[in-house]
Amino acid sequence: MKAWAGLYAKGLAMGLADLVPGVSGGTIAFISGIYDELVATIAGLDRRLLGTLREGGVRGVWQAGNLGFLAVLLAGIGTSVFAFAGLLNWLLANRPVELWAFFFGLVAASVLLVGRRVADRRAGIWALAAAGAALAAVITSLPPLVRSDAPLFLAAAAAVAACAMILPGISGSFILLILGAYAPVIAALSNLDLLRLAAVGLGIVVGLLTFSRVLRRLLARHRTPTLAVLTGFLLGSLNALWPWKAQLRELYTHSDGRIEWLLANRWPTGVGEIWPAAALALLGAAAVLTIDRIAGAREPSRS
Repeated sequence: MKAWAGLYAKGLAMGLADLVPGVSGGTIAFISGIYDELVATIAGLDRRLLGTLREGGVRGVWQAGNLGFLAVLLAGIGTSVFAFAGLLNWLLANRPVELWAFFFGLVAASVLLVGRRVADRRAGIWALAAAGAALAAVITSLPPLVRSDAPLFLAAAAAVAACAMILPGISGSFILLILGAYAPVIAALSNLDLLRLAAVGLGIVVGLLTFSRVLRRLLARHRTPTLAVLTGFLLGSLNALWPWKAQLRELYTHSDGRIEWLLANRWPTGVGEIWPAAALALLGAAAVLTIDRIAGAREPSRS
């Protein structure tokens, strides 16, 4: 029960991270020591489980597919998404600097934790990390597209975002934001719009099942280069998490009157802006280091 409770708590943290544009649940999975198992479990959900069902029944499928692990983790993620969607929405609207600062510290510390797993320090590996950082910085600089809440569009956007959800450093929520689907998804969660939630869920399942197989092969055959790129993703994603933003122009208005703005990074205007954000950034970094220490899990460094 203690192990399940710990896994459920990691799911809660992953769900909370995935709600925030700029933060990836994959980052939480990585620093908490369950990343490889998560990718392998999702990638293992294939037709071979049907053969296991015929031979070993439901119990055999449950064990062969590691479905206990997945069920507890998804329960934590689902709880977090439904419980904190409203709170995160409020924080993004009313306390954005504090929220961004906390996650900036969290991801900055994660860069060090993921980077130290890259044992190979050759120039080619550093180049891959730099390419990953540049790609993430470009992606997180793209302006949001026109918003749409059509179920088919939400399913397609969710499938793309699901690929990012299991990549440390590339935020699924940020992909939704760029595609113009973030606000409709948050609204569907807040209003329990079952049709649109079903479309989003279908897209997530398709995206995860497809991309996890690619990621599993990369980690198995080219682990060090893959980890280098993931480290770069984390570093580049800090661009989106810079706490201080300037409002450039209005994008659209929510049904409750809140306005979405096109944002750009800016420098803080004084000490009064800096110290609360710095304190929360340090808190975020401390949270990551604590999670890493509690997990006590270190992935083997093999190329």
